[in-house]
Amino acid sequence: MQFGYSEKTRALQERVTAFMEAHVYPAEVPFADEVRANRKAGNPWQATKVMESLKEKARAQGLWNLFLPASALGAGLTNLEYAPLCEIMGRSEIGPESFNCNAPDTGNMEVLERYGTPEQKKQWLEPLLAGKIRSAFAMTEPAVASSDATNIASSIVRDGNDYVINGRKWWTTGAPDPRCKILIFMGKSDPTNANRHQQQSMILVPMDAPGVKIVRALPVFGDDDAPHGHGEIDFKDVRVPATNMLLGEGRGFEIAQGRLGPGRIHHCMRVIGVAERALEVMCRRTKARVAFGKPISEQTVTLERIANARILIDQARLLVLNAAWMMDTAGNKVARKEIAMIKVAAPNMALTVIDWAIQACGAAGVSEDFPLAAMYAKARTLRLADGPDEVHRNQIGKLELARHG
Repeated sequence: MQFGYSEKTRALQERVTAFMEAHVYPAEVPFADEVRANRKAGNPWQATKVMESLKEKARAQGLWNLFLPASALGAGLTNLEYAPLCEIMGRSEIGPESFNCNAPDTGNMEVLERYGTPEQKKQWLEPLLAGKIRSAFAMTEPAVASSDATNIASSIVRDGNDYVINGRKWWTTGAPDPRCKILIFMGKSDPTNANRHQQQSMILVPMDAPGVKIVRALPVFGDDDAPHGHGEIDFKDVRVPATNMLLGEGRGFEIAQGRLGPGRIHHCMRVIGVAERALEVMCRRTKARVAFGKPISEQTVTLERIANARILIDQARLLVLNAAWMMDTAGNKVARKEIAMIKVAAPNMALTVIDWAIQACGAAGVSEDFPLAAMYAKARTLRLADGPDEVHRNQIGKLELARHG
């Protein structure tokens, strides 16, 4: 692979960085204040004026839908070209949505672009690309170990011109957000099929369909993650048109592989940006504080951690760029080992760097005066989201063994 960024990428890096510095970072406190005020008023689940303003500015500058490779609807960037831009956006919790490059919408938009019918694209993809609505991905279930997706038990049953859906999902990110209008739902349409990977289908379910009920919003380490959040949802005799089926019955795993590859690499790109910002916080804080007669930055343990943080971040970045290059040149299926590797490496790297930054900041590191506590919680969830570390390590091990007969 070529390690140098293209001229187009470098130009976009400068523009995205400038936008982050001029608009996104200054908006972090006002955004948090607005969410806090909404929460105090009794409803944290509503769009914020701060975010909508950021989206308008980014779209006006052409910094919009930068993801979506191999599509005329995106910015014409490859995964490798998008990686450094996604990293910059990931430095702020509110960065990705500002550019309409936020999870889980990016993955869902890629699914609709790749596998959706013209009618499905018009109804759901177009408003998603415009940033007018949001979406969610309903896959994980509370009653089974969803790390083995063949366990998923929710049902999708054909009934004339409709499908009837029953089941319960949780950790459906974005479901509590009132802007979430459409779900991609994974369930069993052919539970007796001898091929366990052809039992599942994916189907589009509008949030306002009768029988769809948000049971509760799920907090993460005590934080409700408003205004986006994560939902536990009950589906009871939900009826949708047969035209809502994606790609065809029994092709849920095929879609999942197409969706989760890009979703996983985007998570890893963003979390590298998180780690970079944590390292910056650590360096600035330790240079400004004196302990035992000299700046904390000059203490040997601090220098060692800063050095190791730089090594770990750069190692993870190179792994991610390699995976992006493999996806671009060989395809997501061929790049599955590289994607699995970064999905393990990047969140664990970020957790280590953030932990060192917290330690360097002392008690302030776990307060809301710094973004580190929130960073840690979100990075920790990535060791579970889109598949736990153990599943990815098993896949890597099997693929490695296969090379040796």
